Amino acid sequence: MKIKSDRQYKFILCYTFLIIAAISCNSQSQSNKENQKVQPKTDNKWLKYTTGVRSILEDSKGNVWFGSYNEGVCLLHNGELQYFTKENGLSDNQVRSIYEDKNGIIWFECGIGLSIYDGQKITVYKERNYDSINEWKLTYGDLWFKGDETIGYNKLEGTPGLHQYDGQKLFYRTFPLKTKPGQENAYSISTNFVRSKNGTVWFGTYGALIGYNGKQFKIFNNDSLGLNGTTEYLHIRSIMEDSNGNLWIGNNSGGSTIGGIGVLKYDGKEFIPFTKQQQLRKEDTNSNSLDRVFSIGEDASGNIWFGTAESGVWRYDGNSVKNFTKADGLDGDLIWIIYKSKKGELWFGGGPNGVYRFNGKSFERKY
Repeated sequence: MKIKSDRQYKFILCYTFLIIAAISCNSQSQSNKENQKVQPKTDNKWLKYTTGVRSILEDSKGNVWFGSYNEGVCLLHNGELQYFTKENGLSDNQVRSIYEDKNGIIWFECGIGLSIYDGQKITVYKERNYDSINEWKLTYGDLWFKGDETIGYNKLEGTPGLHQYDGQKLFYRTFPLKTKPGQENAYSISTNFVRSKNGTVWFGTYGALIGYNGKQFKIFNNDSLGLNGTTEYLHIRSIMEDSNGNLWIGNNSGGSTIGGIGVLKYDGKEFIPFTKQQQLRKEDTNSNSLDRVFSIGEDASGNIWFGTAESGVWRYDGNSVKNFTKADGLDGDLIWIIYKSKKGELWFGGGPNGVYRFNGKSFERKY
């Protein structure tokens, strides 16, 4: 009886061990699946985006971030590419702008909402303050973001405006303007903000250019610029201040019949219709035009570059304008962003894929 009892005991012990091992393996397998789900994808080759590179940031630690039109964000770290999407903490897979604040936190302005990277992980930034919507002020190193909707504004925001982050809190500020019926979305933020050399912060909206210097506003819209709003109207998609203090404003399509108004140049006193001046409107040329401008940049030599939809890239050297297209190495029809690296090199990000650089003669893929 004792031998049988010992056998039974050993059998029960082994059976129990096998059950525990099976449960442990299953739990470990499930844990691995969950970890695999939330961990970013890694790849060492070219950027894999097919919807286009919409934003770029080279941060203080030497990392490079690439925001896509609809596929999340990619981190280039130690030569490796890591991909992050909503599954990894982004509020939306469209990443319009990327900034680094004075505390080293990386901010992602998404199509919907905001997300941050603290050096370890990406999370959705949910804190908002709507108690001081009219208390405009400038603080050192503040960041500015569009509203939480893809376009327009939500019930909490209530009226056109944007969010200001002062290094501690995120406040919603409303623009000091009245909207006409049917024009509520005309004052939605459509560009990154620009902090000019004279202290003015400029915001590009679809239907107006708005500047704030800490005391007063400058608001330029169709009426103030003398645009009729029918065949010519603002549709701002990019703003950039050059080394001489001129503000360049790129518009998408300012009129379906004759094409857009293209590029405007503001020298602080007057607006110059650059595209019209260069005779590069759709009505002026049978080939590529400078009507639909989505990005603007300045290189180390002072040349101004324009990224367009459908017409490649244009370079202005102060005297003449030159066009570069697929024949010059560019891939895709839309240049979302022209970004100046810390070494002064211009990077051209567009669709459907890739980031390019100009080697002096033609374009070559960089990422």
